[in-house]
Amino acid sequence: MLNNRILSSGNDNGSTSLFRYIDWPTIILYLLLVIAGAVCIYAASYDYDNASIFSFAEFSGKQIRWIGLSLILGLVILLVDSRFYETYAYPIYIAMLCLLLLTVFIAPDIKGSRSWLVLGPMSLQPAEFAKFATSLALAKLFSGYGFKLGTTKNSYIRAIAIIVLPIILILAQRETGSALAYTALFFVLYREGMSGIVLLSALSAVVFFVVAIKYTELAFLGISAGELTVFIMIMLIMVGMTAIYCRYPQAARNLLLWFSGSMLTAWVIEKIGVAVPGTYVCMGIIIAAVIYLLILQLHEKTRRMLHTALVAIVSVAFLFSVNYAFTNVLQPHQQQRIKVTLGMEEDLRGAGYNVNQSKIAIGSGGIWGKGFLNGTQTKLKYVPEQHTDFIFCTIGEEEGFIGSALTLLLFLGLILRVISIAERQPRTFGRVYGYCVASFLIFHLAINVGMVIGLCPVIGIPLPFFSYGGSSLWGFTILLFILLRLDAGRRDCRNY
Repeated sequence: MLNNRILSSGNDNGSTSLFRYIDWPTIILYLLLVIAGAVCIYAASYDYDNASIFSFAEFSGKQIRWIGLSLILGLVILLVDSRFYETYAYPIYIAMLCLLLLTVFIAPDIKGSRSWLVLGPMSLQPAEFAKFATSLALAKLFSGYGFKLGTTKNSYIRAIAIIVLPIILILAQRETGSALAYTALFFVLYREGMSGIVLLSALSAVVFFVVAIKYTELAFLGISAGELTVFIMIMLIMVGMTAIYCRYPQAARNLLLWFSGSMLTAWVIEKIGVAVPGTYVCMGIIIAAVIYLLILQLHEKTRRMLHTALVAIVSVAFLFSVNYAFTNVLQPHQQQRIKVTLGMEEDLRGAGYNVNQSKIAIGSGGIWGKGFLNGTQTKLKYVPEQHTDFIFCTIGEEEGFIGSALTLLLFLGLILRVISIAERQPRTFGRVYGYCVASFLIFHLAINVGMVIGLCPVIGIPLPFFSYGGSSLWGFTILLFILLRLDAGRRDCRNY
């Protein structure tokens, strides 16, 4: 019975019907991206003495070999019955966690990271393959009978645990960039019913961190401009949540009057020459507002006031943890990269070298680019890792704005197609898995392009289907083709 499941198409017409129901536009977009990626790798590694693009002595030839193996892998995935992936989602996830744990102990130290398993002439990174396993496990959890975020006390704990466990194991490998990629799955939780407050809190945390670290010069009230700005943002968030989330405009007006009046009074007192302990004043203002919201919560019998008060308390606590985390938790090279990205330091020969050379390469491409194999920055090897993490700068220099825009449009088309496939799934398992795939694609695209043009710190995130390497290509191939197999078998969901 199991053999029939694994090697069947899920319908009476066999493999012919299977391939008729496959989403071919997605296959075409996938092929366009991987072929363009191989061409860009050849251009990035070309040094005027190169052999053919198909030569296994070149990075492009090796990548074409990975592409060929990926197509075989994709075909095998399509031939496996779609029910197999749901049935064995948890065993696959547990096996991958065990592999991640094993990697911590047996992987060699490569540039300070223990994340690569060396198998003879081939090296593989288990963190890339754990993405599809984590996606399957998360989809399996949500497809469980009666499962819904918020319906039980441990529903959030179970969902978050599935995401966090691989993150912890990958961090143990000292591979921060790959671990951060898994945070993209929190967008899936939002799609499946997680409160928007969680996303607001995450976005606010990023903004608070950047503002508090970047603006350290003193403002008025004896505190830094960054700390004061964060306090003001917390106050505005409380006002906005009270008006929109709690639907209590009168209380929002009262809070606004209290915040503005108190801050104005503190400013006047300081101006007349009286020393004002700004940090304690801002904390006192917020604490008074929290007490006001808690009183309203008891009177109105609504938890939303309590949620607003908790957001304010956690925000203040997070603010005071920022300096400690930046100084004592982040490694020196990570601190340096963040400072360079935020413009706090200019280190064109050190931490900022890669990004600066990448920006020069992209900027020199202009609108139409310098032409295929005519890029000077890339040919003279000014951009390190230009065939892996910084592959996008090759596109910008040789193909210009037009080529870069077309590449981004291809990715946009693929992401929109994946979302469309996810939305048309008749079962929760397929829908959740589809959004996991879309989340990983969006995160990798945004962070990779962002770090290449200097908007994000350099954290070693590859560009899907473009960056050289078999692990990333295979990982995204498995992610995508499992979704295509689930989609091809959606018409038989009545038989489940």
